[in-house]
Amino acid sequence: MRCPFCHSESSRVTDSRGNGNAVRRRRECADCGERFTTLETVLRSAVQVVKKDGRREDFDREKLLAGLRSACAKRNVSADRLDAVVAEIEGHVTRDGRLEVPSAVIGELAVDALRRIDHIAYIRFASVYRAFADLDSLKDALQALDEGRVPSFEERTRQLALPDDAPEADGASEEPTPIVRSVG
Repeated sequence: MRCPFCHSESSRVTDSRGNGNAVRRRRECADCGERFTTLETVLRSAVQVVKKDGRREDFDREKLLAGLRSACAKRNVSADRLDAVVAEIEGHVTRDGRLEVPSAVIGELAVDALRRIDHIAYIRFASVYRAFADLDSLKDALQALDEGRVPSFEERTRQLALPDDAPEADGASEEPTPIVRSVG
């Protein structure tokens, strides 16, 4: 590992600690003696996020983490807890081997996690993600939260169709519906 201070390639590991999703390594440069920390994580296959307008972009855990941090600003939510939420969401979207996932699924996972962690952060994130049209929409969300009737991730995503849920093209699928045009 290259030293960030003197750029030497020679360093030794003085301490390693794993947290389930990553390994933090404390290193000491053999040339300049400075100490630095590295974080080792598993590289996952690139999942494409399908945006509402149809654009596709690589899943970006840092972008998700920044959104969660913004929602949790000045709240009593630790950075480790947010890292765990991002790891949980990342695991969910990469677990079944899908190459694409709608942004709505990621948004619902984030909203659901924040609802369980901190209600103020939940409302902050949901107000941006769900783009409440007016004050009444926000009041309805607050009332649902207060009454404990906020739908879970599973309930909210039942209506979200994932990109590869379409019937297989193996000849067993239904015939396409013919288009009939009337001229008159």
